[in-house]
Amino acid sequence: MTKNAIIGLLMILSFTKFTYAQEDLISLLGEEERTDYTIATFKANRVINLQSVENTAGGVLDVKINHRFGFINTGIDEFFGLDQAQVRIGADYGITDQLMVGLGRSSFQKVVDGFLKYKLLRQSTGSKEMPVTLALLGTTALQTGEYPNQEIDYEFKHRLFYTAQLIVGRKFSESLSLQLSPTYVHRNLVRTNEESNGIVACGFAGRMKLTKRTSLNAEYIYVLPDQIDEQQFNNSFSIGFDIETGGHVFQLHFTNSTSMIEKGFIGETRGDFFEGDIHFGFNISRVFTLKR
Repeated sequence: MTKNAIIGLLMILSFTKFTYAQEDLISLLGEEERTDYTIATFKANRVINLQSVENTAGGVLDVKINHRFGFINTGIDEFFGLDQAQVRIGADYGITDQLMVGLGRSSFQKVVDGFLKYKLLRQSTGSKEMPVTLALLGTTALQTGEYPNQEIDYEFKHRLFYTAQLIVGRKFSESLSLQLSPTYVHRNLVRTNEESNGIVACGFAGRMKLTKRTSLNAEYIYVLPDQIDEQQFNNSFSIGFDIETGGHVFQLHFTNSTSMIEKGFIGETRGDFFEGDIHFGFNISRVFTLKR
């Protein structure tokens, strides 16, 4: 091999080595700048009754049917609650991946409700470390059904109810997610002097993955003392199963709450779960991508 050939070969090897070193450096810098966002803290935008930290994706319409049968302990005469039913039909739409809106109509108390939910923070690792996902929820409900006492001249404002909620969630592993939901509910009209117009409560929720397509969910909503008539109303407790079916989530659950909106299941839950006042119900949804 000639002297010139040897020099040329050395130059090629040096250039190749420099190129690989440059690519390795770029790769390392890319890893340092990369942010990995946590996904699927919960599999749906609701745990059972409570809203979860998840949002409907931007440009997606999620049509929901929430169905709840009567109390199981009504016995065989009511076919263990299956002869009775309450339904909420609604639609959620993702304006962006961070902002969603929803509208629904419940047969129970004939309520129309709407909400806005905005995701402020996303759990992430990498260049942006964020230990939790944080969302804000605001709802308004209008009760259109007749009030029990027809002798009173109710005003329109008496039919309105409002909720403000902070939702903080963390996915601790592929199998476990937990969520905390401090909540304030304002009711323009209450039934008795023992009840407060404003209710401060805190929801606790969790998800445990059982298999690739199923998970166990549970939630409990604690209402602070001296705000509701505790002789009539109880704290909400629910347990359920999520089943993924081809990109959709089918939710089965057991709960002592009849209402499927915040003002109802937080402040107006009459059933005692541990006395057998348990509704069997399910949530189903159909997703339509309207904007890609």
